[in-house]
Amino acid sequence: MNVDCEHVQSLLSAYVDRELDLVKSLEVEAHTRECSRCEAALQQLQTLRTAIGGGTLAFATPAGLEARVRGAIRPQSRPRPRHVSPWWRWASVPLAATLAAAISWNVATRHGGSDDDRLLAELVSGHIRSLMVDHLVDVATSDQHVVKPWFNGKVDFAPPVEDFNASGFPLIGGRVDYIDGRPVAVLVYKRRQHVMNVFIWPSGSGPTREEASSLELQGYHLLHWSRGGLTFWAVSDVNSSELENLAHLIQETG
Repeated sequence: MNVDCEHVQSLLSAYVDRELDLVKSLEVEAHTRECSRCEAALQQLQTLRTAIGGGTLAFATPAGLEARVRGAIRPQSRPRPRHVSPWWRWASVPLAATLAAAISWNVATRHGGSDDDRLLAELVSGHIRSLMVDHLVDVATSDQHVVKPWFNGKVDFAPPVEDFNASGFPLIGGRVDYIDGRPVAVLVYKRRQHVMNVFIWPSGSGPTREEASSLELQGYHLLHWSRGGLTFWAVSDVNSSELENLAHLIQETG
């Protein structure tokens, strides 16, 4: 049986969770032995499953949470029968989205759920989603003269687009993401095998931050600066000094 990639990739999450029958499991295994792209996707999911099972994303329930929830329920509301969603609904949720949501919730609960914490969680989640669900770029090219006009009509500003291949940071392309309640432009660069996402949106009336400030969250490095009326956030698992080098290159061309 000739099973196409789209069909196999729709089965990978269920295969990793051991929810497929024998026939479909054999189909997946036979296809991934012949298809390097699907094999790589399978390895990513298996790595993700191991990471989730390792307990590093566990968090303690905030003290008093149950009492606050119960207090918010109207007294006249009658308790409803407990409903457990069927397993097949959860099987259809991509594991990358699950991990991204787990990180967002983990940050919000551990740091009090401030606006800044939620923004950091969204940025890291956006970076992870781009790596795990095959949505790294919407326009795949290193030609800045193609990427820059591609954003016209998709975001309400003109992001600066440059290729830094000569400095070891080639432009891979761009995409539109959704951060902090608005569409944002994302430029994607690479440093050897590391992906570097640069999120950009208008900075509004806030103060200009010419010097990039660095943060670390869940093993990812983040750099933040603003320039020319725009806010920039660079996110990657590359070491902080190389992320700073990319930030300096962008600042010099802004």
